[in-house]
Amino acid sequence: MNRADALRPVDDAARAQATALLAAARHGALAALEPGSGHPLASRVALVAEADGALIILISTLAAHTGALQADPRCSVLIGEPGAGDPLAHPRLSLAGRARMLERDSAKGQAARERYLQAHPKAALYADFGDFAFWRIEPLRASLNAGFGRAHEFSAEDLRPIRAADGPTRP
Repeated sequence: MNRADALRPVDDAARAQATALLAAARHGALAALEPGSGHPLASRVALVAEADGALIILISTLAAHTGALQADPRCSVLIGEPGAGDPLAHPRLSLAGRARMLERDSAKGQAARERYLQAHPKAALYADFGDFAFWRIEPLRASLNAGFGRAHEFSAEDLRPIRAADGPTRP
């Protein structure tokens, strides 16, 4: 059996689970490519998801992953909390995307700041320091591992939220 044969089709239940993981996530493991060596560089970041599935993070220019994202915006973020028992039995989402720094005084930068601080109010202590910036990670695709035998590959469109009251957001 190859990897493609092991994947389940993306359906509304899988979309809902991925959307719920994104909505609940407050931190994740950010992986970027280290400038020069090209080695993967992983770090825990606080985050908040936007309605379109993009992630907002706040990082210092002094952090190694800032230089990595400036050199190459390709990155991935792993979210999902392990619970009791086998950590691999709990759902997790690995989102691949492109990061871009938001201009602090732009409308998008201000909206990201507001949304982020709603999720992480203690970050208000340092969010406006000159060496910190908000970044937006635009999703390109994602992998949902919902437990043994329940793996799904998502497109960026698949990550758009499903509104229970309105029904699915896609045809």
